[in-house]
Amino acid sequence: MYHRFHAPYECVVEQVTYIPGDTWNVNPSTLARIPKVFCKNERAIISARLESHDTVVAIVAVAAILVGSIRLNFLSFVLNMHDRGEAEIRCRAPFIKGQEIGWFEHGSTIIVFAPNGVVLCDAVREGAVIRMGQPLMRLPTPPSGCGAAAQGTTDR
Repeated sequence: MYHRFHAPYECVVEQVTYIPGDTWNVNPSTLARIPKVFCKNERAIISARLESHDTVVAIVAVAAILVGSIRLNFLSFVLNMHDRGEAEIRCRAPFIKGQEIGWFEHGSTIIVFAPNGVVLCDAVREGAVIRMGQPLMRLPTPPSGCGAAAQGTTDR
């Protein structure tokens, strides 16, 4: 399995918020049985400003069962359950579209939050497998008139 995640667009990561938590499985049967699993599990909220659109998206790396840690290429330390408490890490880490942001030491899931005006692509729906390079969403057309699609960031 592929446990790495990538920049959906040319962007600058401005902040990471690490939130310790559980490591429940994130498969469909667990999601049906355990309310708010994504809010209970350990996670890293990566705030990324998309270049040329001045749009901020949150890329949330959610740990799950058997995940030893969340690794981010631009941090010199590992995010894992042994950390004590929530942490906010300010940074300025530029990425080009498709460049690896980080990985899970085993596997889990990624959730992307985007502001109003961003529209999901037709192939993005519940239960769909998203592969690296697959379009995720359509960004609002910037004033300059050039539009683009943010790309898939993980392949489970």
